[in-house]
Amino acid sequence: GLLAVAALFGAARAFLAPASQAFLPMVVGRKALPPAIAAQSIAFQTGAIAGPALGGVIVGVNVPLAYAVSLGMFLLAVAAFILIRTSGKPAPQTNPLSPVDSVKEGLAYVWKTKIVLGAISLDLVVVLLAGVALLTPIFARDILHVGPQGFGLLRASFGVGAMVMAIYLSRYPIVRHGGVWMFAAVAVFGICTITFGLSRIVWLSGLVLFIGGAADMISVNVRQTLIQLATPDHMRGRVSSVSMLFIGASNELGEAYSGVMVRLLGAVGAAVFGGFGALAATGAWSAMFPGLRKADRLT
Repeated sequence: GLLAVAALFGAARAFLAPASQAFLPMVVGRKALPPAIAAQSIAFQTGAIAGPALGGVIVGVNVPLAYAVSLGMFLLAVAAFILIRTSGKPAPQTNPLSPVDSVKEGLAYVWKTKIVLGAISLDLVVVLLAGVALLTPIFARDILHVGPQGFGLLRASFGVGAMVMAIYLSRYPIVRHGGVWMFAAVAVFGICTITFGLSRIVWLSGLVLFIGGAADMISVNVRQTLIQLATPDHMRGRVSSVSMLFIGASNELGEAYSGVMVRLLGAVGAAVFGGFGALAATGAWSAMFPGLRKADRLT
């Protein structure tokens, strides 16, 4: 029973992420897209940071209550969705395609549109190489020698940095030189990963994770905006699905990759190697996708 529910939950989430990304531009319009993406990121980061802490408190009081609160939050989300007045539907296609042909068309569009392909594939490579979140328990225990409180600090620093930057971008969105901002943010993320790997001071490790989270949010904000603006309305759902497939693959493969690299190089070596890999990917993608590097307006 639990496995069936988990499978149904995973299948629903596979539809949720692409649909929400494709739906957003149709609701707010293209001009308001950068701050809207930042606001969406604020909601996500708030849930990611506060959710586990609040859930732990409620579970400590009563386990069924935790599920009841979760159900209540879900019903609030449904009510908020119903209150949206815009349709969120793209203009109908003159010659609708079959589901298989639609998938083929979406994949072909991603392959041919170099800005979209470059943005998606850069995220895949960087997350695969330089995802340090999985290494924080090892660093907290074996490198920095801190207890649960220190581990909590490290674990929260990245998300707090991302949320602070998302709040800033919701008020002051990036509207020019989008490609430069994205590549610069990825480079800063790589430098922070290297510094985290070499640090032996817990506050410095927390600081570079905070900065890395902020840089990652800039990259996410610019990348999602560029992808949405470069994609026709009727194809946005398929392109968002491809993007989420790459993101999901990078997260899952990154876990396996991190385990292998820790085994081969140790935790420090894995972090440093990943950081230099992110910097190398920044230079390589900047050369291979000049249109992405020169992308300017995000409105």
